[in-house]
Amino acid sequence: MRLSLVQSRALLGLQSPLVTVEVHLSNGLPSFTLVGLADVEVKEARERVRSALQNSGFEFPSNQRITVNLAPADLPKDSGRFDLPIALGILAASGQIEGHRLHEFEFAGELSLSGAIRPVKGALVMGLALYQQAKARSLVLPPESAEEAALVPNICIYRAVHLKDVANQFAKLEPEKEASPLLDGQGWTRMASGALPHRADPQETDLADVKGQVGAKRVLEIAAAGGHSLLMVGPPGSGKSMLAHRFAGLLAPLNINEALEAAAIASLAGRFNFSQWWRRPTRHPHHTASAVALVGGGSPPRPGEISLAHHGVLFLDELPEFPRAALEALREPLESGTVTISRAAMRSEFPARFQLLAAMNPCPCGYAGQSRVAGQEGPVCRCTPDQIHRYISKISGPLLDRIDLHIEVPSQNSSLLLHAAAGESTSSIRSRCLHAHAKAIARQGSNNQSLSGSLLDQHCSLAPHALTYLTQVASHFGWSGRSTHRVLKVARTIADLANANAIETAHIAEAVQYRRPFDDRK
Repeated sequence: MRLSLVQSRALLGLQSPLVTVEVHLSNGLPSFTLVGLADVEVKEARERVRSALQNSGFEFPSNQRITVNLAPADLPKDSGRFDLPIALGILAASGQIEGHRLHEFEFAGELSLSGAIRPVKGALVMGLALYQQAKARSLVLPPESAEEAALVPNICIYRAVHLKDVANQFAKLEPEKEASPLLDGQGWTRMASGALPHRADPQETDLADVKGQVGAKRVLEIAAAGGHSLLMVGPPGSGKSMLAHRFAGLLAPLNINEALEAAAIASLAGRFNFSQWWRRPTRHPHHTASAVALVGGGSPPRPGEISLAHHGVLFLDELPEFPRAALEALREPLESGTVTISRAAMRSEFPARFQLLAAMNPCPCGYAGQSRVAGQEGPVCRCTPDQIHRYISKISGPLLDRIDLHIEVPSQNSSLLLHAAAGESTSSIRSRCLHAHAKAIARQGSNNQSLSGSLLDQHCSLAPHALTYLTQVASHFGWSGRSTHRVLKVARTIADLANANAIETAHIAEAVQYRRPFDDRK
């Protein structure tokens, strides 16, 4: 047979469309032609496949014309994932293995020059694509990638170490012999589908390490219980970063669907790690990150930091130092929970339902509003009002409007840091957060931050006196409708933490304290 067909899969955002690798051998001038909208790394497969076949003891048809087509032709293909199916297609077309037995399988893997199969990105995405099919083929993947895909239940995954291990399973048989079932060997193993790793150990960092800052810890508790975004403003060394890095320990554990979604995005970016399974992702990019690095992009599109933080935490330290374009790109994902990247040839959509934590100084030098005690020397702000205004203006009003909680984190007295006892631990605060979170899920099926429309009216109704108070405050500060609704959501979370069914005036008053006008902080 001079023509063979081998099935594989490409990556297009969080989708993994089917790709048919067609290999045709014909007489003519010896050549190796690869077509089908292949990227540079795919075209380089010609040399990898040639060396891998020869070093694995197979015959490479170097005296024939080899044509490889990756169908469909209008679908972009990238990476070295098609090395293994191309090599198997050549072996089948040249009659060295049984080509008709390949139809029940899909293959992906990058070949080394020796024939060893290397891991590929997006294995978990491929597994999810098979899971969604009624009659799915078996999937053959290299080590590490096979373990990723095996997290998906009810699919058949084989792990292959070397090209020879795969070819031996489809070797040509004598006419009188029947095809033998695929048997596990040293380099060929069937993976246990849906074998989930154990839950990761709790976060090593503890809020008890942060002495003082009772008010900031209270706001962290509210943010964790309701899924609210948070901006911390304070001088250098006040503990903003310590608080942010310990925040993830307060969040509710991931369920299986959330864990698979987060792991699929990490696999797509080549950053999946079994040690982080069941843990909510925490991303903290440097302030020099570009807009593409934060929201995703490239060609083909790749997920950015906000998608890698899906179902987790995105911490932006030194918020005004980020490029303006990068910060403005966060506005739509904060509202919609998704980011759409459009290119001339394709359009990809990535989930980005993350919890934003941000920290900043009150002025360029960081010490605006610092008071000096009599007889004591310390840093004093020397910034002019214009400098402070320009610094704060780096963060636009529409972005601030989308952040639920704005708090000050004051500097701590040295005697408190040296002599105070440890603060309340993460475990005790987390128990209250989980109770409030469970109450919201039982009441409305989502956290309080996700409430909108009729659900907001239904579950955040106010008593007449509380409604009058909120109306007066919103009118005094000139809040937008979004700001008013966000205060209402925060008040709902505060009421849940207090185990109250109705939102009282006290809950509204506390929520208002966490959304004072930003200019008052100069």
